[in-house]
Formats: sequence, C-alpha cells, structure tokens
Amino acid sequence: MTESTNHKVLIRQLKDIILIILGVSAACFGLKSFLLPNQFIDGGAMGMSLLTQILTKIDLGVLIVMINLPFIIIGYRQISLQFAVKSAVAICLLAISVHYVQFPIITTDKLLISIFGGFFLGAGIGFSIRGGAVIDGTEVLAIYVSKRTSLTIGDFIAVFNVVLFSCAAFLTNVETAMYSMLTYFSASRTVDFILNGIEEYIGVTIISQENEAIRIAVVDKLGRGVTVYKGEGGYGKSGAIDNERKILYCVVTRLEVTKLLLEIEKIDENAFVVQHPIKDTKGGMIKKRPLH
Repeated sequence: MTESTNHKVLIRQLKDIILIILGVSAACFGLKSFLLPNQFIDGGAMGMSLLTQILTKIDLGVLIVMINLPFIIIGYRQISLQFAVKSAVAICLLAISVHYVQFPIITTDKLLISIFGGFFLGAGIGFSIRGGAVIDGTEVLAIYVSKRTSLTIGDFIAVFNVVLFSCAAFLTNVETAMYSMLTYFSASRTVDFILNGIEEYIGVTIISQENEAIRIAVVDKLGRGVTVYKGEGGYGKSGAIDNERKILYCVVTRLEVTKLLLEIEKIDENAFVVQHPIKDTKGGMIKKRPLH
C-alpha cells in the first residue's frame, strides 16, 4: 500500500477505536444509571443478558460475554475475522465496564428510565456499529438465519423479540415487560438515528418525455446531481411502447422531495415518478452543493 493509503487506513482505525469506546461508554451508562437498578430489559442479546441477570443474579458482565460469544463466532464465519475481533474487544470492554465502573442512578421514574435507558443503550449500539463492531449480536444471528430460511433479517429480529418480551412478561411481570418494550423501541430508534443520521435520503426515478427539461430543473433549482440511464419502453397507459428513452435518477433529502415533485409537475404532470428510501450516501453532490 502507498503512504497515502496507509494514512487513510490509520485514520479509519483511529475513528473506529474512538467510536467503539464512545459506544461502550454510552451503553454502560444506560445500563448502570437506568436499566439495571430498575430491572428493565432491552431486546436482542442484551435483553437476554438482562433477563438472565434478573432471574439468576449472575454478574451481567459475565452474561454479556457468554451470550454474545456464539454471535461472535457466527460473525467470524459470516462476515470477517476483523469484524469478529472488533466485536469481541467491544463486548469485553462493555463487560469490564459494567462490572467495575460505577454510575449514579439518575431517576426512579419508570417512563424516563425506559426512554433514556433505551436512548443511551441504543446510542452505544449505534456508535459501536459505526466503529465496525457489535455489542449486541442479534443482527449477526439474524443474518445467519436469513441465509438459511425464508425469514428476512427484520422478520427474525421481530420474532426473536416477541418471544423475549413474552418470556419477560411470564417470568417477571407484565408491567416490566411493557416498559421494556418501550426501552427497546427507544433504543432501536436511536440506533437508526446514529447509523442513518438526521437526514433521510430518497432515491427518485423519473420517466418522462420532458426528461431534458426536468434534468435541467433538478440541477439548477435543487442543486442536485442527476444520473441519466438509457432505457426502452415496455408497456404503459397507451399500450405497448417500443422506443428508446432517457430515465433520470437523483437522490434528495426527505425535506426536498416535495420541491422536486413540484418542479417535475410544472414540466410534465404525467411523468412517472418512483421513490424509495436510501440508508445513506457517499460522494456525489448529495452532501455538498455545486459551485456557482
């Protein structure tokens, strides 16, 4: 590798280390200051660890390592050795922190415990994923199962957590299980926010006879880049279509969709427009404006 490449790799590794440490700290704070003192649980592997700790009184740090160990092995086989090593280090750091580091109990209000406990735990999981590791291995198991069954990753996680919270309701009490579901919701939304950011991106495909005018409008009035595909018609409102056409594709933020649709409608109210969500973008003009 060149010196420039080595420098980029080093910077990336330092960022990953910082993100993992930040993630472990946030998760530990959420556990020690909110969830553990009040016997609330979360979803996934962390929820399994918390529920087992409530029932057996085994040290949570030990349970975090034991329950996540199979997921680390699966991660090594399904993803990479580097991912497995990073995850093992992050999980061990979290286990040590939970055992030795002390945080004050912030509140005894159950609603605040659910929301903010989930928020800090979700932030910890999100920052760890950003750093290339996991401190909750449920998604690794979900990837493994989805490759061998008809279940999607989302389906498996949903089923897993339904079973987990049902067990919590049976083994503890219904009220705790309900607050724990709120904790999980708060954590999952925080993870989404950390991973996807405050802006949600929308991919827009536009098929119109006025494609050139629309392309100019997107570039000039929205300041966004446009990709032009060459396509052929198949079947439309007027029946079979057999001619070449240009298909426009652009990515805008959620807040810009309405403006984009308005500009398209001004030019061609019969344009065919397809929208779909995008997790994140890199490069291009989506995160920077063109220079004028």
